[in-house]
Amino acid sequence: MLLPTYFISHGGGPWPWMDEMRAPMAGLTRSLQSIAAELGRPPAAVLMVSAHWEAAAFTLMNGARPPMLYDYFGFPPHTYTIRYPAPGAPVLAERVHRLIEAAGLPAGLDAERGFDHGAFVPLAVMYPQADVPVLQLSLRAGLDPAEHLALGRALAPLRGEQVLILGSGLSYHNLRAFGPPGRDASVAFDGWLQQALVGRDGPGRAAQLVQWTAAPAARAAHPREEHLIPLMVASGAAEDEPAQCCWHEDSARGIVVSSFRFGTAPGRQEPGAPGP
Repeated sequence: MLLPTYFISHGGGPWPWMDEMRAPMAGLTRSLQSIAAELGRPPAAVLMVSAHWEAAAFTLMNGARPPMLYDYFGFPPHTYTIRYPAPGAPVLAERVHRLIEAAGLPAGLDAERGFDHGAFVPLAVMYPQADVPVLQLSLRAGLDPAEHLALGRALAPLRGEQVLILGSGLSYHNLRAFGPPGRDASVAFDGWLQQALVGRDGPGRAAQLVQWTAAPAARAAHPREEHLIPLMVASGAAEDEPAQCCWHEDSARGIVVSSFRFGTAPGRQEPGAPGP
């Protein structure tokens, strides 16, 4: 059985640990919890591709007990003492390293890197017991969409090994227009994402994603694309399978955000699929 892959919009900063942010993020909380629920049982490991790590090569954390990386600024002091003590996955890191190199892509290992908030924030909601091993994988500097689609294809065999591939970013990420000033751009770009992903076959979806800068309001939605590129990895890893929007919200802060699933979760039947 193949696990689906996901692109998740991970929200802003350490929101689960801030009282004033929990209510606005209730929809995101439910969506992340629903991913864990629809999988039925915890995966063997999570392979997390976060928007918050870029390196010269596709780099894997291979420490057995990864530390924390508080890569946010201006939040309350208690948010800099958060712990998400999930074990690392050094053996899986070696396996993934080989898969990436076999695809002709540059790969590296990093035993010192810690979990950044693009990883530990959504995982703390999905798996609060921190009992699922987590392997974090960087983006590659340059943020070439075709290269990250190729990375996803290289990772595809892991799905049959019950490794959950998560791309963690945001479907809209323009911090200079985050709120009502960004609404029109977020609506336009989200509309393009829906038609580019849902209902298309794998080659058609990949062709759209490679040309994402031609989308309506593309650069208004993503002045820099690091929060979009994890989508390419999730899509590439399930390229021959359907995409579904698994969370869509008109944010209280004025923007539209979405998350997507690629493939079918165990025990879930998509609309229009034949019965048993």
